[in-house]
Amino acid sequence: MEAKEIKEKAKQIRRWVLKSTTAAGSGHPGGSLSAADIIATLYFHTLRHRPEEPDWPERDRFVLSKGHAAPALYAALALAGYFPTSELMSLRKVGHMLQGHPSVKTPGVEACTGSLGQGLSIAIGMALAARLDRRESHTYCLLGDGELEEGQVWEAAMSAPKFKLSNLTAVIDRNRLQIDGPTSEVMPLEPLAGKWKAFGWHVIEIDGHSIPEIIAALSHREEGKPTMVIAHTIKGKGVAFMENVVSFHGKAATPEQLGQALEGLE
Repeated sequence: MEAKEIKEKAKQIRRWVLKSTTAAGSGHPGGSLSAADIIATLYFHTLRHRPEEPDWPERDRFVLSKGHAAPALYAALALAGYFPTSELMSLRKVGHMLQGHPSVKTPGVEACTGSLGQGLSIAIGMALAARLDRRESHTYCLLGDGELEEGQVWEAAMSAPKFKLSNLTAVIDRNRLQIDGPTSEVMPLEPLAGKWKAFGWHVIEIDGHSIPEIIAALSHREEGKPTMVIAHTIKGKGVAFMENVVSFHGKAATPEQLGQALEGLE
């Protein structure tokens, strides 16, 4: 799929994020919107996967470590054909499969996430398993920048280079906001690239809303090293009144705001 088509998929993901979280009356639109371009590129360009055969052994794996961005993941899975898009409107409803955070009960979901800090460790295990099984599959992991305050992330950061996991690519959704405010105030992360380089990762910094840059970064392989992509993004990207507004980390648009959001969606 070409960049223009992927951009359109990202727009569709954003529409479903807004509609599903508003229908639920809860959820995390801000970080879902900031990650939409990354997730769209993964599912409609980069990942080797078969929606008609979710358990295909040779598939690539994707772990959404920032599990609160589940609305964007669910939208991508539905658009890719894992389940009907009509199911998206059941987000967070009792008796339905689309929980507030990812569960392996949902077709296409590789790991239960939501308790922050665990996804990179899970992804490392998947990458190691692929090596042991002598499979060509690649593992991808998307982390939030606020999530990097978790100590387990840095234990995993040491582990992946030790095992020379060149079949692992992690991406940080660097939108600079978390539920308690700016990451620079809650727990400063800089020099972020320098930290990952010091741990032995190959580091790439990109505009996380540029599809060509995302494609290039996700396609890169460094012999004997895992790759860390720092994707600079905007919280609430695409909806003017949500962009860089911390309250929309975990607050859905009201029904009145939804029409405005959809009409102005970039």
